[in-house]
Parts: sequence; structure tokens; C-alpha cells
Amino acid sequence: MDVLEKLTILTDAAKYDAACTSSGGTRTAKKGYIGNTSTASAGCCHTFSADGRCVTLLKVLLTNRCVYDCKYCVNRRSNEAKRAAFTPEELADLTIQFYRRNYIEGLFLSSGVFRSPDYTTELMIRCLSLLRERYRFNGYIHAKAIPGTAPELVERLGFLADRLSVNIELPSEAGLNSLAPDKTKRAILAPMRQIQTRNRQSREELVKYRHAPRFAPAGQSTQLIVGATRDTDFHILRLTQGLYDRYSLKRVFYSAYVPVVEHALLPARNVKPPLLREHRLYQADWLLRFYGFRAEELLDEGHPDFDTRVDPKCSWALAHLDFFPVEVNTAAYEALLRIPGVGVTSARRILSARRVGPLHIDNLKKLGVVMKRAQYFLTASGKMAEGLRFTPDSLLRGLIAAERPLLPQQEAVQLSLFDQTETA
Repeated sequence: MDVLEKLTILTDAAKYDAACTSSGGTRTAKKGYIGNTSTASAGCCHTFSADGRCVTLLKVLLTNRCVYDCKYCVNRRSNEAKRAAFTPEELADLTIQFYRRNYIEGLFLSSGVFRSPDYTTELMIRCLSLLRERYRFNGYIHAKAIPGTAPELVERLGFLADRLSVNIELPSEAGLNSLAPDKTKRAILAPMRQIQTRNRQSREELVKYRHAPRFAPAGQSTQLIVGATRDTDFHILRLTQGLYDRYSLKRVFYSAYVPVVEHALLPARNVKPPLLREHRLYQADWLLRFYGFRAEELLDEGHPDFDTRVDPKCSWALAHLDFFPVEVNTAAYEALLRIPGVGVTSARRILSARRVGPLHIDNLKKLGVVMKRAQYFLTASGKMAEGLRFTPDSLLRGLIAAERPLLPQQEAVQLSLFDQTETA
């Protein structure tokens, strides 16, 4: 099998992994080396796949051969799929050739579990060592740490990569037991803790020694599959919050489950991926990371799933109308962030602008406030938008109407003056 055929198989097999981002990389240009992570704000060039996902790197598997039999995975050992594997030398050379042609800015490397986690990780280390040492590649590399890998191998991998990720995939231990019997919660969380601890130690060493080696300087991330199990949004969001709090993750990625295999415990093949649910979880994730929200504020046992008609921030606002309206001239930064239609940037602009003079409704749009949403929840100099009248029901309808243009629309059908079938 030639390299091009391997590339076709292994890039296609990697498309279900969403935990791919280059944010946080800080490798600058270096004399005698090629590549860097600072040529763009995110560190790499971006392209977009057909389903709208952002693809920033050469995203490829070292191999799709796997000794595990995860029921949801297209690469599981019991699935009849065409198998391929790169040698470390082939993949290192391919990456450099792509870089020199300006196709890519970096590499996202994952793999099926070939023979064992340790053996697979050793092959990945060999590939990355060739890139860093033989080819002197200084660009961004994101590598997958396979659960069950020996700690010393995870450490070697972390000194070669900019970011590491350990995929949890299924949000609950019950889901792991039923759909991924070869994996355990303990095996997944152990490398997460190791990466967190070693990354902190590395930063402390850099304070003392400027040229100390860096361990995964862009941190770590993970991926959760949405829709393969019956786990609620509340359960997923609480897990996300715990990962940010306990393991200092940079990102949690959500991947709507795509039915690619038949199994009694999984959704049927004709079930569409829950892309809108995935979108709402990303929005909620943003609220956790930048807006000061907690999971239990957004959802609870009585309301375990998001209303997909409106974004999570609007849902919270509708459930807490007693918090509003917020006066923009006096409210604290934390209160401004709670207003639908007010983001981090517009909240900071409001704080700066009101030092000069009192703000009025007409000023807010210029500061970046999305008034279609915000008008119901704020006042400026004691006044709401002129002529605004609403009830709780009309408020919900107004927010749904404001949200509708931002959501995927059904494909338009070209009308015809004539029937598709004509009679003779």
C-alpha cells in the first residue's frame, strides 16, 4: 500500500475526532528551524470541512488498527474496515512535505491502539522525535495521549508536543462499561492528572531556568461524544465543569454522535447527529469559561436538557426575570455579562464608555450590544427601548425569532411551473 492510499484511509478515519485546536501555542520563529505557531492568531491555517467543522492541522491517525472494541467507533477491531498504518518515518516525511508546500501549519496526531497503548505511544514518540530533531520542525503539534500508557511515555510525548489530549468520549462510567469495555474511568483520568501536574512543574522550572524544556505548553483538552448514550445535558455540563476545575483543561470539545455502526445500544443508522444540541453545549461551555456561570445555574435535575429554541444564556434569563432589567450605567461587570446580547467585549466597552458620560439606549448598539436580545433585559439611564412592550410569552417568541436566522436552515426547494411528470 502506497503512502497516498494510507493517507486517504487514515485522514478519513480521523474525521470523527473534534479535539483539535492550536490555541495556546507559543513557538516563535527559530534560526535553523522551520515552522512556528505564531503566523496566525490560532497558530495554524484554517480550513473548513463539508459539515462546517474547522480543520486547522493535518489531522491523521498513525493507524486505524485497534485492539479495542468500542461499540461506537468505526475503527473498532470487530468492524470490517480497510486497515492501514504509517511508519513513523513515512508520517514525519509526509508532514514536512505538506508543510513545505504550505498545505498545513502543524500536525494533529492520533491513533488506534495498535498492540498496546505503550507500543502505539512509542511509535508516536518516534514520529514526533523525527519531526523535532531530524527535520527541525518548530511548528505546532497536537498529540493524543492514549489511556493506559505508562507515565514515562506520556512525559516523553508531552515534551515533543505543544498540546496533549486524553479523550473521555463517553460522559458516564456506565456508558464506558456498556460501550467501551476495554476502557476505564481510572485509566482515562490518570494521564489527565499527570499532564496537569507536569505542566505546572514545567512552568515553575521556566521561572528559574529560561531554557528549561517545556511540557505541553498549550495545555490539554478532551472530547465528549454527545448523543451516543442517554446522558443529559446537565450531566455533561457538570462533568465539563469538574474537568475545568480539577484538571485545568484548556478546552472540552463536544462531538455529535454520527451513527456509523449498527448496535442495539446505539442510535439507529437513520438517526441524524444532534448538531443543534452540540451547538448549545458549546455555547454553555463558553458561559462556564468566560461568563462566570456554573453548571447548576444553567440546568438542574428538574430541567436536565437545554431548550434548543434559544441559546443557554437566554434560557437562564427567562428563568430569572427577577434579575432584570440591569442598568448598564451602574451594574457591575459580572451583572453585565448576564445580559443576553452582551458579550465579554461589549461589557468591557460599556465599562469604559460610561466613565466618560452616561449611556443611553442609542449608544449600546455602537458598543457591540446585540439589541435584538438585550433590549428586553436592560435599561440605560433608567429607560428601556422606546415603545417596547412584552409579556413572558411574547418575550420567548421574540428571542426565538432573533435566534432563528443564526441556525441552519432547511435547504430551499426550487419551485416549478410544471409538474415533474408530464402526460403524453
